[in-house]
Amino acid sequence: MYNIVSKLIIYGDMPKDSILMELSNIIKEYKQADEQQGLSENKKSEIITHLYKQVKRILEVATDYGFNDNLWHNYLTYLLITDENPFSITCEKIGASNGSVNHFAKNDFKQFQILFDYDFSEMENKLGIDCFCQLENYQAIGKPELMYNKNVSEKVRSLSKRLEAAKDENEFFAYVTEFYKDYGVGMFGLNKAFRITDETPFRFKAINNMDKVTLDDLVGYEIQKKKLIDNTEAFVEGRKANNCLLFGDSGTGKSTSIKAIVNQYYDRGLRMIEIYKHQFKDLSNVIATIKNRNYKFIIYMDDLSFEDFEVEYKFLKAVIEGGVETKPENILIYATSNRRHLIKENWSDRSDVKVQNGMHQSDTMEEKLSLVNRFGVTINYSKPTQKEYFDIAVELCKRAGVTLSDDEIKAEANKWELSHGGISGRTAQQFANYLAGQK
Repeated sequence: MYNIVSKLIIYGDMPKDSILMELSNIIKEYKQADEQQGLSENKKSEIITHLYKQVKRILEVATDYGFNDNLWHNYLTYLLITDENPFSITCEKIGASNGSVNHFAKNDFKQFQILFDYDFSEMENKLGIDCFCQLENYQAIGKPELMYNKNVSEKVRSLSKRLEAAKDENEFFAYVTEFYKDYGVGMFGLNKAFRITDETPFRFKAINNMDKVTLDDLVGYEIQKKKLIDNTEAFVEGRKANNCLLFGDSGTGKSTSIKAIVNQYYDRGLRMIEIYKHQFKDLSNVIATIKNRNYKFIIYMDDLSFEDFEVEYKFLKAVIEGGVETKPENILIYATSNRRHLIKENWSDRSDVKVQNGMHQSDTMEEKLSLVNRFGVTINYSKPTQKEYFDIAVELCKRAGVTLSDDEIKAEANKWELSHGGISGRTAQQFANYLAGQK
C-alpha cells in the first residue's frame, strides 16, 4: 500500500496522521518485518494494535457520516470528495477540462482503483485478524433517517458504488469530476451551513444538524417571505441582489425564514456561514477564503444589535460597503434583529446643541444609522394580531395532528399566550407542540 500511496501526485499531499497515510506506514512496517526476520509474537501484537487503531478511526468516520456496506470504499470515496486541491477546485467551477493536469489526475485515480481493490486477506491470515473483511460488508446499527449527516452519507455511498464498478481510470475520472461539478469539493460541497471557530487562524466547522424547516412551515408573513425569496432567487441566478436585514418583534420567524431559504436553495449552490458579533474582526478573512468558490454564500448574523460602547459594527460597515476591496458577487449578508436601527441611540444623539470631544452628537447618530442603510432590503416581521395569532395556532395544531375543533384550539391558545410570553408565532408553535404532546 505504501508504494501505491507514494505514486499519488495531486492527491498525495495528505496529512501524515490521516488514516490512509498511517495505514500505509503500518503495512509497510508489517511487510518489512515479515520479509526480514519473520513476525515475532511481540511484533504481531504491536502491528495488530496499530491496525486496530486505524480501523477504529474508519468506524468513527462511518458513524459520523452514516456509511454502510463497504466502509473501506466509503472512506476512500470520502477522501476524494473532500480533498481540496487545484484540480478538484477547478472541476468544481467548470467541470472536467482538457488540460494537461488530467494526465496527473488519471494517474492518481489509477492508484485509487488499486486501493479500492487492495487485498488485506494475506496480512489478516498471518496476523490472525479479520477486521478488514468485516469492514467490506458492514451493516450499521440504527435508522439512516435519524443520521444528522444523511445528506453526506447518501452522496458518498452513491459515488462509492459507481467507483467500485468503474472499468478503468478514465471512467473513474468521469465519475469523480462529474461529482465535483454537481456538488463541489470539500466541506462546502457536502454541507449546507457552517460556523467559524474562535481559534487563530479560524477554521470552518460544518453544522450537521441544521433544522430542516421550509418556508411553508412558517404560517403567514407571505409578503415578507416573497421579498426574501425574490432577493435570494436573484442572488442564486447570478443577478444583482442586496444584503437583507430582517427586523421586528421576537418570535415572528426571522431566523426561521433564513434557515428555510438555505434549505430551499441548497441544491442550487447556496451555503450559509453563521458569524457571531465577536468574530466580526475575521469577516475580511472569511470573505477572502470563500470569494473564489463556486457557491453562493449567505453570511448570517442572528440577533444583531450593538450597545453604545461596542465598536464591532465598524468592521461590519467596512465589509458591506466602504472598504477598498469590493465585496465579491457570490456573497451576501443576511441579518436578523429585534431593533430597526441595530445600534442603541440616546435622545441626546438627536440634538446638535450638545458637542462632545469636538463632534456634534447628531453626527454620531448619522454614523449609527449608516449601518442600517447598507442593507438594501429591510423586511419588517411585526407581531401578529390576535386573529392572526389564532389562525397560526389553528394551522400549526392541524399540521401536528391535534383533533380539537378550531374554537377549542383558539380558547386554549388564548389561555396559553397569557402565561407564555404573549402573542407571537413562536408562542403559537410552542402551544401546538404542547397540544400535540398530550395524550
